[in-house]
Amino acid sequence: MSIAENIKNIKNIIEDDINLIAVSKTKPFKDIEEAYNAGIRNFGENKVQELSSKMEICKHKDIRWHLIGHLQRNKVKYIVGKVYLIHSLDSVRLLNEIEKQYKSNGEIANVLIQINIGRDGNKTGLLIEDLDELISLCEKCDNVKVKGLMAIIPIGDEKQCRKYFKEMKTLFDKLKRNTFKNIEMKYLSMGMTGDYKIAIEEGSNMVRIGEGVFGKRNYNINKEED
Repeated sequence: MSIAENIKNIKNIIEDDINLIAVSKTKPFKDIEEAYNAGIRNFGENKVQELSSKMEICKHKDIRWHLIGHLQRNKVKYIVGKVYLIHSLDSVRLLNEIEKQYKSNGEIANVLIQINIGRDGNKTGLLIEDLDELISLCEKCDNVKVKGLMAIIPIGDEKQCRKYFKEMKTLFDKLKRNTFKNIEMKYLSMGMTGDYKIAIEEGSNMVRIGEGVFGKRNYNINKEED
């Protein structure tokens, strides 16, 4: 099926209040154009370099770019004022760097706190026991605004997926009941091509779909490390 047909099928499944992020990593810009023409305005990239190169040739001012991959501190300066949402705030050191770079440029960084809900050593993300410290420091920031949570769950069967998604929704709801400075629980970003339907059933309001929109990825075309 074409990209446009894939998008139509996904939109027939999800409600209008679910934010669909089309993950365009490793895909050529012509594919982004096709998705744009099919109505997509939110695009997600994993790597700062690839994101920057695509933004340079993009003429559409209404596209909202999402940085969904691990963000190294030395790359923060390259995305200031360019991305709609950073999905991967996962440490105090990264928070400090985002605050520093955005403050020096007079910009506001909208971020999601990435939670390593499965305590997976192969994945980045904050452990729940470290969340209180990060939240207290976010409250002291002037240029970082937390808009919710993000998670990449471990690979597993439906029962395991639901377990982690439920845990994230419980955490999201707990934080939502409290009042913080600079922090609101607007987005719960969880669910990808293989599990987004389950994620939505368990409370996700933002899904990140790559292969389901664009088809299989060709990782050989982009081997540069971020």
